[in-house]
Amino acid sequence: MSGGASPPPVRSRRALVAGSVGNFVEWYEFGVYGYFATVIAANFFTPEGGGDAEALVKTYASFALAFFFRPVGAALFGRLGDRIGRRPTLIVVIVLMTAATTLIGLLPTYATIGAAAPWLLTLLRILQGLSAGGEFGGAVSLLTEFAPAGRRGLYGSWQSFTVALGLLGGAGVAALLATLLTADALNDWGWRVPFLLTLPLGLVALWLRLRLEETPNFRTEKAIYTAAPRAADVLRAIVLGAGRIMGWAAAGYTFLVVLPSYLQSTLHASFREALVATVLANLGFAASIVPAGLLSDRIGRRAVMLTGALLVAALSLPLINILQDQETSTVGKGAAVFVAGAVVGLMAGPGPAMLAEMFPTSVRCTGLGLAYALSNTVFSGCAGLIITELIKRTGDADIPAYYAAGACAVSALALLTLRGDDHRQPLR
Repeated sequence: MSGGASPPPVRSRRALVAGSVGNFVEWYEFGVYGYFATVIAANFFTPEGGGDAEALVKTYASFALAFFFRPVGAALFGRLGDRIGRRPTLIVVIVLMTAATTLIGLLPTYATIGAAAPWLLTLLRILQGLSAGGEFGGAVSLLTEFAPAGRRGLYGSWQSFTVALGLLGGAGVAALLATLLTADALNDWGWRVPFLLTLPLGLVALWLRLRLEETPNFRTEKAIYTAAPRAADVLRAIVLGAGRIMGWAAAGYTFLVVLPSYLQSTLHASFREALVATVLANLGFAASIVPAGLLSDRIGRRAVMLTGALLVAALSLPLINILQDQETSTVGKGAAVFVAGAVVGLMAGPGPAMLAEMFPTSVRCTGLGLAYALSNTVFSGCAGLIITELIKRTGDADIPAYYAAGACAVSALALLTLRGDDHRQPLR
């Protein structure tokens, strides 16, 4: 089924803002948790006798657990999005994420309530995982179904762009707090501030989504009977979609979220230095996303994403070695992390539109949401846990490079299956 005529520009822009703002809130929080991983470890996972490395591994285990609930959220909310509409589903997920994140900022620590503290934190992380799993499928369906003709790559890229903005927002707040507060104040109560800021942000996103209309593709799908796609075809597309974006998932979390803890625990950088490096990586990521999405509308998703995957595979080890080299200037290290973020953006820009084009309207929320959630569960959610544990066991500081490069090499093979003209076809 064709997507029909392009929706009016006003509705397209409104959908772009509403989808993007909610996504910003989701990723702001996930970034904050990663940036404050060492602080959270000290407050929630360090009973008497526990070591710092052990606490950090437990913190990343909680981080990974939230990702393992993303496929559940993608299936649950994706099914709702495909049955009752994109708009109501996106309203539910932003309420759930905002409530769970705000409550993390209010949680008592291990020193206050003992072993219940990490369990309560983990429960709230599960709720966040469920809502984040539903967010991607709904937001990308909304953005691409409202996109004007020939602009799906550009509109879909805003999903990834707001990921970068959310991570930057979290890093900016963390850096500001690290500058204004003493280390004791930051560990005592300052870490709560970024989580509590989610409440006003979430209320703004909710207001914008309440003003949304349903997408034209979904309305047409409900008005005209279409045969349901075969389950085997949908499952095949989900697995292939997950493979195509696994490099984006692995490299993105390695260079954009895990980097601060890696720099602190392995390279012995200060908290402030680690955050500055992360801000630069996310600036590079943000700078390339929208141009990459726009370029993919002209030359195709395959060419742009494949270039990004191959560049990450080739450059990961040299970039990590630059960070390890004490003789490298601060400017040189800053340039390295900026480049690392930028090459990941080449995959993240066209990625949402590429996934949307793989599924028909009747299963788009569920299909693309599951492909994204499964890939992120394995290759993003486990990134911090795998990298930290392998470095701890082997003492090899190059592990992050191997992890990102290996995933991108496999992803490049999956991307070769893309047709060069998929971006020119109407949504089914």
